[in-house]
Amino acid sequence: MDFSNPQFWIALMQIVAIDIVLGGDNAVVIGLACRRLPEHQRKLGILWGMAGAIGLRIVLILFAVTLLAVPYLKLVGAALLLWIGIKLLLPEDEEGGHKIEAGATLVAAIKTIIIADAVMSLDNVIAIAGAAKDSKFLIVFGLLLSIPIIMLGSQLVIKLMDRFPVVIVAGGALLGWIAGGMAVSDVAVGPWFEAVLPASKWIGPVVGAVVVVIVGKMLAARAEARDSTPLEDLASEKSDGTRAN
Repeated sequence: MDFSNPQFWIALMQIVAIDIVLGGDNAVVIGLACRRLPEHQRKLGILWGMAGAIGLRIVLILFAVTLLAVPYLKLVGAALLLWIGIKLLLPEDEEGGHKIEAGATLVAAIKTIIIADAVMSLDNVIAIAGAAKDSKFLIVFGLLLSIPIIMLGSQLVIKLMDRFPVVIVAGGALLGWIAGGMAVSDVAVGPWFEAVLPASKWIGPVVGAVVVVIVGKMLAARAEARDSTPLEDLASEKSDGTRAN
């Protein structure tokens, strides 16, 4: 580690840029996962979710180059990320008007954060490892810097979603966008996509975003219709009983 070496400072600035640009994706995931938590538990969900996510990042960065070369790994990750994006677009369960137990909801949010971060952080980790050029100091710095960036970003996303519900849809679409990009860049199928469909690096993300929004909206509408049916039947029964009397 030579602080007088210009390459060190160039690598440092590259890592800062990587964390700022790519950290926003993780902030969206945390914001989406914690949006259903009670206000007093949101920060707790963010803290525990980040703790697990950072632990996974440390493991990932130790095996970054190897993981990137594993065929079909990104395809699996893309499928999982699509599922997470669709699930987060579904309406909140209210269990007959009763509040969901906070502990269970908190655990679910933390689990979602860790799983999604493990999927999404591969590109981030690879970028940091490449920019650091085997410098352990820069690798650790990049990981530590990502914590405040993601935490501040996630709290901003939560506030935006509370005020503008359309942000939830945009967040789900972003997860689909990332998933589509991961799928077409997998080492097992990437060369085929580049040869057959050169524009796949743009088409893949667009398709992923559209799939998440359309499927998520369809399932959400179906869930809302199913939840409203018993109330409509009950109102019809009461109406029939009143007429009979």
